[in-house]
Amino acid sequence: YRVVGANFRWWWWGGGGEVPGSLPPQTLSPRGHLVVAVCLGFIGTFGFLTNFLVLALFCRYRALRTPMNLLLVSISASDLMVSVLGTPFSFAASTQGRWLIGRTGCVWYGFVNACLGIVSLISLAVLSYERYCTMMATTVADGRNFRPALIGISFSWLYSVAWTVPPLLGWSSYGPEGPGTTCSVDWRTQTANNISYIICLFTFCLVLPFCVIVYSYGKLLQAIRQVRSASSVVTRRREQRVLLMVVTMVACYLICWLPYGVAALLATFGPRDLLTPEATITPSLLAKFSTVINPFIYIFMNKQFYRCFRAFFRRSTPERGSTLKTFSRATKTFRNFRQEKPHPVSAPAPSPAQPTPLSIHNSSQRVSLGAPSPSNHNSAASYTPAAAANSPKPKLFLVAYYRE
Repeated sequence: YRVVGANFRWWWWGGGGEVPGSLPPQTLSPRGHLVVAVCLGFIGTFGFLTNFLVLALFCRYRALRTPMNLLLVSISASDLMVSVLGTPFSFAASTQGRWLIGRTGCVWYGFVNACLGIVSLISLAVLSYERYCTMMATTVADGRNFRPALIGISFSWLYSVAWTVPPLLGWSSYGPEGPGTTCSVDWRTQTANNISYIICLFTFCLVLPFCVIVYSYGKLLQAIRQVRSASSVVTRRREQRVLLMVVTMVACYLICWLPYGVAALLATFGPRDLLTPEATITPSLLAKFSTVINPFIYIFMNKQFYRCFRAFFRRSTPERGSTLKTFSRATKTFRNFRQEKPHPVSAPAPSPAQPTPLSIHNSSQRVSLGAPSPSNHNSAASYTPAAAANSPKPKLFLVAYYRE
């Protein structure tokens, strides 16, 4: 297997010239290359337009400049860079049926696309974890504190670089992928050095982010359902919208990235000819399609971004409303909701005397200062500070909101 992998690369870098004992890579038919080129052209064009629009909206409208939206912009920036720095080269290669920019270009293409793809995956996990932390926080999220968002963005990029630089230093390598019109991590060479890297990459850059996303959004839905019995119709509609968004995000994550991970494992551990060229290029196209689908899921399903999107094309001011707060987060008090329910607060018998304006003003402070009259001296005397201090206090259940 090691000799076969070496011969495969030697034939491929040689521009297609036959070498005794070498095995040329399996390739697609001319029609197959045309179909792949059309798909890549669509992905590159719409990926560039949608992600560029997200960045334009963020720069145009001050209301969108929140910590949460900054994480979304980081995802769009990485997807935009894929559309600019990666997709055009694979598109050109598919139109010609072969790689066009040599070995150095292949290594560069494989590194850039792997790095930006992992940035997107880790950013999605960081986004879900940040929402989970906001849900569990005891105070309302500060819309001006960008430090957690910047830390999350820095972690996403540094984590990605840490996992994509090793192939440049000798732990695995970058090489041709599928029919030879794209490049990625070398999935074909079955050596201990290569297999160990692929297992770590699959575990820490695909499975781990998915587990974080499922756990975080699962806790989010659980928290919303905890207060469902005491919620209004508007809150229940918001819950349904959150549920739809969570299911869509998880499903698209699996559709875009799980086939690619499975195909990589099959290419690494399976027989050499197990995957056909069509079976290898299809998961790669699905992974690249995430650059198109991410803006629609994470941006345009966000009502705050959607209002600014409509205002951008109508050249008007975006509408403002309570629905800008698209996620409701119960604070730590939602945990007490499962154990006990609020009960009515007992109050002293009302005085037959007419209340004075002073007593109405101070009733919100749970102390009655009604002016006593000769006819109700005993009743008025009952309203003392000591009696007010000993009276039961209502239990408050707070729900914290923050802007997405």
